[in-house]
Amino acid sequence: MFGPDTIAYFSMEIGLEEAMPTYSGGLGVLAGDTIRSAADGDVPMVAVTLVHRKGYFRQRLDAEGRQTEEPQAWSPETILTEVPARTRVNIEGREVALRAWRHEVGGTGGVSVPVLLLDSDLPENAEADRRLTDHLYGGDDRYRLCQEIILGIGGVRMLRALGYDSVRRFHMNEGHAALLVLELGYEEMKRRGLKEVTREIAVAVKPMCVFTTHTPVPAGHDQFPLALVRRVLTDYGHAYDERAVEFCLDNVLNMTFLALDNSHYVNGVAKRHGEISRQMFGQYKVDSITNGVHAATWIAPPIREVLDRHISRWREDNASLRYALGIPRHQLWAAHQSAKQDLVAWVNQRTGSMLFSNTFTIGFARRATTWKRPDLLFHDLQRLLALHRSAGPIQVIFGGKAHPRDGGGKELIQRIFAQIAQLRGQLAVAYVDDYDIDVAKRMVAGVDLWLNTPQPPLEASGTSGMKAAMNGVPQLSVLDGWWVEGCIENVTGWAIGDGNAANGGGIDERALDAQSLYNKLETVILPMFYRDQDRYIDVMRHAIALNGSFFNTERMVDQYVRKAYFR
Repeated sequence: MFGPDTIAYFSMEIGLEEAMPTYSGGLGVLAGDTIRSAADGDVPMVAVTLVHRKGYFRQRLDAEGRQTEEPQAWSPETILTEVPARTRVNIEGREVALRAWRHEVGGTGGVSVPVLLLDSDLPENAEADRRLTDHLYGGDDRYRLCQEIILGIGGVRMLRALGYDSVRRFHMNEGHAALLVLELGYEEMKRRGLKEVTREIAVAVKPMCVFTTHTPVPAGHDQFPLALVRRVLTDYGHAYDERAVEFCLDNVLNMTFLALDNSHYVNGVAKRHGEISRQMFGQYKVDSITNGVHAATWIAPPIREVLDRHISRWREDNASLRYALGIPRHQLWAAHQSAKQDLVAWVNQRTGSMLFSNTFTIGFARRATTWKRPDLLFHDLQRLLALHRSAGPIQVIFGGKAHPRDGGGKELIQRIFAQIAQLRGQLAVAYVDDYDIDVAKRMVAGVDLWLNTPQPPLEASGTSGMKAAMNGVPQLSVLDGWWVEGCIENVTGWAIGDGNAANGGGIDERALDAQSLYNKLETVILPMFYRDQDRYIDVMRHAIALNGSFFNTERMVDQYVRKAYFR
């Protein structure tokens, strides 16, 4: 565990257990799946995050779709083990003490990966400092910067306090942890007996760092004014005076560029995202490792039972899911119907909807923000109702939270509720509030089709469709993110449009994508589902066999091991 080959994996959010609301969405769920597969594969890893005592937030939606947020408080004292070590960071000239809680993620072979959740809620800290590890992505720029100091700098110090003295690589899952490079540079400076961090020290630190960038959306790249950084980050005295100008372009500290500048290996999270990232960051070498999901976590019990009968040891060898092509159609269909009936009953009970388990069910669930275009399905309600009447009945289940400060995302949910009201009595649509891991597990297994409508090229990867594919649920999606690699038309699912964004998301492009969506439903998908069931089940089998066998974190972690960790 403490050997020289240890990989330290840093992420601001990690989705570990339903009882631990330490994640907001895809980034954190991916981190949790990564750690699970590292444990399965006996990768010597330790993970570092924050405890987030108040969680992200619980979403409450009123009858018009107005979102309000409530804290999702939990107590690490009741379910986690406190480690004996303590460390400190200096914030605004104050010493802030940190402790860590330990959670073990067990693998299929009995190996476990420890996750350290940093916590500033200690009696010796000032009251405001005790709250710094409470809210995931909460507060203002100062609060976020304090959290990133605790994660990056405090995380390295906690590892050292626990005896991790010779970590091989520090993997930054997004730029939130980028301040760890400052701590590594400071360590090297002291080791060499110097008074300032030189360029030579930066060169020495670079081979220790790996950076994964997850989004081309500007809001996903944290930036802090240099004046704020100098006021809040008070740990290093004058050690970085000469480097500050290099780290801060136009007096702004960009965490993405800090990570890019100081990492020996950088990757995007899909092949298309790698291409986009190389255009965004032209002076850097950016590789790509396409995301995946943890198969054993996301495949629903009825589907697992079928796989267990026909594919031996698929949990330990996800590539063997390719043999799903040989699963008898009636067995896969019966397992899917079981998951669907469970979902429909659960949604009806939770929302008061009148969904039916024999009706073609579309699922759409992800963070509610404008570029994900969740309302594209409702672009032309008359066309939607026409195909609903002519090609076969449909019903829709939505889910997704808007960030508390994303006004556009909140308005989007209200617009969807208004459209749901317009369709009432004609086409059933349910919106499940407080979308989380538990809701996601039900939805990705129980719907008949997974819908994804991002504005290209803003979907870096996307993993919800991978989870659906693991359960034999095909996807209908814009050709962006992972779907560029995963879509084989009429074999693993279907594409919206041709993948060539015409005008950067303008009105015409939106209309074209909506028409493509309607055409595909009306002329291909619904006729196949209702009148050629064997062909539809073949698409389901191919989704597992071709997409499930590749878009998993077992393959993904293996690529990190070969390309980034031990190269």
